[in-house]
Amino acid sequence: MKPIVEAICTGTARPFNGAETSAIAKSPREGIVQILEEGFAPDEQADRRVHGGPEKAVHLYPLDHHAFWRDHLQDEAAIALLDEPGAFGSNLAVSGIAESDVHIGDRFRLGTALIEINQPRQPCWKVDHRFGVKGMTAAIVKTARSGWYFRVLEIGESQAGDGLERVETGHTDWSVLRVFNALIKGLASREELAELAELDRLNPGLQERARAKLG
Repeated sequence: MKPIVEAICTGTARPFNGAETSAIAKSPREGIVQILEEGFAPDEQADRRVHGGPEKAVHLYPLDHHAFWRDHLQDEAAIALLDEPGAFGSNLAVSGIAESDVHIGDRFRLGTALIEINQPRQPCWKVDHRFGVKGMTAAIVKTARSGWYFRVLEIGESQAGDGLERVETGHTDWSVLRVFNALIKGLASREELAELAELDRLNPGLQERARAKLG
């Protein structure tokens, strides 16, 4: 059974931390939303050096992880944020799918668009600041509840209620979970690094990271 998109979320850059701005707070959109080469239109990213662009066009953070955080967070304001489907900066709110279920290079039909998984998300300090809870970013890394990014292969449009239909499986040996553990947590063997360096549907930046670790 294909997962259903419960919400499509986008955001605008807003004051976040002093002079810093961020668009991590994503809100559900009504009706049909365009999906272009750099993701949903419009959807802003404050720091384009590390966010957005064609290699990070669409972000999915599994809704099932919200339940995990609800059980582990103590702060009431932080728990209340979990009611928002885009609380972690996710564009797609989807249940029944996780990092162990999908692979680098998996292709999905989302409405009329075709999207492809190309990397896990590496969390940053903004998650801690967004929820007002120190240590959340570290906990995301420890538990590998990272979410992932898609690139857009065919532009199109979608809306809440559409299915997220996998139409092609990519690198079956490389789930998003395994790549996260290998490259973000730094647990890769040299053999794994060599394989990741040549994994053709992996984000080129992560391929280069694997090459650099090989020395």
